Amino acid sequence: QVQLVESGGGLVQPEGSLRLSCVASGISFSSYGMAWYRQVPGKQRELVATITRAGSTNYADSVKGRFTISRDNAKNTVYLQMNSLKPDDTAVYYCNANLFGPSSSTANYWGQGTQVTVSS
Repeated sequence: QVQLVESGGGLVQPEGSLRLSCVASGISFSSYGMAWYRQVPGKQRELVATITRAGSTNYADSVKGRFTISRDNAKNTVYLQMNSLKPDDTAVYYCNANLFGPSSSTANYWGQGTQVTVSS
């Protein structure tokens, strides 16, 4: 059974930092591309950052220079370091594991989400 378990969300003041973690089980982690998405109620889920099996990264324009995605294959874990947080970053953040790319519905798994709230 595939499980992706996120942690690290919470309430933070503007310009603060958080680090999200996502631990995967039930998959060959090093074979999967990993990604972080976020969603605000009433809006579509938004791709935030991706990291390939080889470690190449890509970011949404809205988070470039502030967020960093990384992975530790020995720990089956992907991270999202979020700095200089803004109120617009408030959302539920979801971890995604994909074997054939984020757009494929095959071998594409999701975590349960973790709430990030940026507010003074």
